[in-house]
Amino acid sequence: MPFLRETEYSAEVLWLGHVPAGTSLRAHAVDALQLGFEGVQGERHEGLNRASCVRVGNLYPKGTEIRNVRQLSILSAEELDKIAAEMRLDHLDPSYLGASIVLGGIPDFSHIPPSSRLQINSGVTLTVDMENAPCILPGREIEAEHAGHGAGFKPAAKGRRGVTAWVERPGELRVGDRMKLFVPDQPIWAP
Repeated sequence: MPFLRETEYSAEVLWLGHVPAGTSLRAHAVDALQLGFEGVQGERHEGLNRASCVRVGNLYPKGTEIRNVRQLSILSAEELDKIAAEMRLDHLDPSYLGASIVLGGIPDFSHIPPSSRLQINSGVTLTVDMENAPCILPGREIEAEHAGHGAGFKPAAKGRRGVTAWVERPGELRVGDRMKLFVPDQPIWAP
């Protein structure tokens, strides 16, 4: 019996971004991503391993080498629209958020269960790590383009910042591909 259950939900890949290695979080829109086991070659979040950060600060000293389950940042178009509306912007460019993928069609996307899978027909599969909590870095990118709005990002994005993920099965992902959602077939933990 499979431990991952196919859901009724699928999403269209509406936008793809490449975040070059370096200090900026800003992504560049692309038509396709070549996904390897290490993520996207030449990207800021590429690699099988990474240095630990504040998000796991209660587990490791900053800079400890750990497995990289944050290779990709996946956002929901519907949630981006809600963030923009709360920030009083007509549109929120996903490049400001360092997005890898923007999907349309899965409700409450930021809260899909950890270990869910997103898969296209060719077999390319991404494994969800967990919800991506909002940080101040996208606010800086937004502020550079929309003065007076950057500080509003973090509160507006709470519960809407998408998820982080890693490549389970490599291959090419293109704008227009459809991703099916599979979730762990287990009860919700309730001690």
